[in-house]
Amino acid sequence: MTSKRPTTIAAYTAAAPKAGQPHLRTLYTILRRAAPNAAEAIKWGQPFFVEPRFLFSFSAHKAHVGFTPLLEGLEPFRAELADFEITPRGILKIPYTTPIPEELIRRIAEARVEAVAMKAGDGFW
Repeated sequence: MTSKRPTTIAAYTAAAPKAGQPHLRTLYTILRRAAPNAAEAIKWGQPFFVEPRFLFSFSAHKAHVGFTPLLEGLEPFRAELADFEITPRGILKIPYTTPIPEELIRRIAEARVEAVAMKAGDGFW
């Protein structure tokens, strides 16, 4: 990433490692379709989707992208994610050498949007 902090998702993607840019574009497309009404923001240096609460974020790193629908968003799909690393904070790591599991990410994102909608009014994020 460059030293100037990006202020849009497009700028974030352009500043990411070249190897990760295709993964970021794919993630963005999937997440935008799953949450068409969500606001986009750069928070803590990475892209977020918020509707009005945190839905998910994604990020570029040296050798992988991270997809963060929180641990509760990944838990129902843990068996299908067995080949991937999941951090204790609910970040799914996808190496640049591995194709994005598009259908699975779509289902996780859609489930997260639904779960957040059901929690509307409970004060969660």
